[in-house]
Amino acid sequence: YLLIPEHFLDPECLSLSRPVCQFFRALVQPEYSAVTDVYVLMFLADTVDFIIIVFGFWAFGKHSAAADITSSLSEDQVPEAFLVMVLIQFGTMVIDRALYLRKTVLGKLVFQVILVFGIHFWMFFILPTVTERRFNQNLVAQLWYFVKCVYFGLSAYQIRSGYPTRVLGNFLTKSHNYLNLFLFQGFRLVPFLTELRAVMDWVWTDTTLSLSSWICVEDVYAHSFVLKCWRESERRYPQPRGQKKKRVVKYGMGGLIVVLLICIVWFPLLFMSLVKSVAGVVNRPLDVSLTITLGGFQPIFTMSAQQNQLKDLTEEDFSSFISNYSYTPSALQFLEAYSREDVTLAELQGSSNSLWTISPPSRQYLSQVLNLEHFPLTVSWTIQRSARTPTFLRQLVFFVFFFFFTCCLFICCFVFFVCFILFPCFIRAPSDSNAKPIEQLYRGMDAIDQRADSLVPLRGGTTVTDRREAGLQLFVFSDKVSPPSLGFLAGYGIMGLYASVVLVIGKFVREFFSGISHSIMFEELPCVDRILKLCTDIFLVRETGELELEEELYAKLIFLYRSPETLIKWTRR
Repeated sequence: YLLIPEHFLDPECLSLSRPVCQFFRALVQPEYSAVTDVYVLMFLADTVDFIIIVFGFWAFGKHSAAADITSSLSEDQVPEAFLVMVLIQFGTMVIDRALYLRKTVLGKLVFQVILVFGIHFWMFFILPTVTERRFNQNLVAQLWYFVKCVYFGLSAYQIRSGYPTRVLGNFLTKSHNYLNLFLFQGFRLVPFLTELRAVMDWVWTDTTLSLSSWICVEDVYAHSFVLKCWRESERRYPQPRGQKKKRVVKYGMGGLIVVLLICIVWFPLLFMSLVKSVAGVVNRPLDVSLTITLGGFQPIFTMSAQQNQLKDLTEEDFSSFISNYSYTPSALQFLEAYSREDVTLAELQGSSNSLWTISPPSRQYLSQVLNLEHFPLTVSWTIQRSARTPTFLRQLVFFVFFFFFTCCLFICCFVFFVCFILFPCFIRAPSDSNAKPIEQLYRGMDAIDQRADSLVPLRGGTTVTDRREAGLQLFVFSDKVSPPSLGFLAGYGIMGLYASVVLVIGKFVREFFSGISHSIMFEELPCVDRILKLCTDIFLVRETGELELEEELYAKLIFLYRSPETLIKWTRR
């Protein structure tokens, strides 16, 4: 109707369309308007909706368990619906910023109409169909819709009043107090937010400056604002000359920094100790397998213990087990780190669960190598535990140590050999992938053999020595693992935490304590009002379209920082 001449329209259609056209024309081309700026409030509303989508995504899916974003991300899976919602929400925030910088009321009006119809159609028709829940039964969706309605109200007010003609600086730099200082510093600490804002402002703002020059002006302005806030605080709370710092300041600030640095240095050791002793989770074996191989031939013996063959010790059994090593300090020191729940008895049968298959040529070759002075026998075992631990600990496979011994007697085409095998009946299953026999418990076996008559019997009347001689029963000592919630930290290990946490934080701390002398001429500025005014002038002439003057003022700013003498004159009180 805006493009078709009125004499081509039906009078009834014209009577209906004329008020609508006048309404939209008054919005797009108002005679006068009270210019306002509510972009910050709209941005905060969009940010709240973004957070609701991230942490309440389960309410927008059909099955809450399948749509749980935390469990999906922990399994390195990103639901497609979640990705689409987040990208659309982020895209609307970018479009809103572009419209704000271009000051396009018509574009904002079209964007508002599309959002209103699209969101209401999705919220009241599509979403109930997908989730199989009515809108009044979905609390998270109601909260998201309420915040979006606040955004719609702010956008309508912005359209009605019109965009501001001057967009100068950051909204956090309007006042020079501690609140604005800390909020501005927190804003600059958010990863990529400052960079993204600077690049978008450069793209959608008319300017003659290059991107690097634009970023240079923004950095000078931000640095000058921080200095201005500190100088204002010094003016409001002056420090008398010749007086030493108060103890409250020294111990409040310095003491806190000392405690913080000490905690960072010793964090890996303290964390790994507490996460295993206090918050550790018992991780019992699920399968214990043993394989004996002659040289490089097929395994001659294969056996595994599962379910009922993996038994837990009672308090009485565990106490009697510890009492056997009462005169072995090294063994007692090792056993102090374990409780009854950490020990599992794996009972392996004496017969193999598979046949030994060997071809005639291999059998002939075996009869030849058995006549050698040394012949290798490989004993390997595999212990599989639960996957509740970090990714690389889901299956602990411990294998292969070699015993070389002398054997040999070949009679009438039958292979017969005698070997003495040190069977590892005590195995430690640590939280890494290297299981080893527990040497501390073997060192005390001689003393135990001497006191075998006085040992307290275990279940079935069999002593520890008898079990060792049996050779097919293993005591598995499983180290506690970190709970799943702390697995992302505990998985790095002590050295990994030092390399990834302590050294990285130490690098940033070192940059704060060193290299200060190189920035004295830019940090110790008594008054930065003139520099701030110069930056504001650059913003102002840019908004008014005086691009040649923008170049001249930028050249003046660069010359100011190139000339220490001029900078001293400009920053005097």
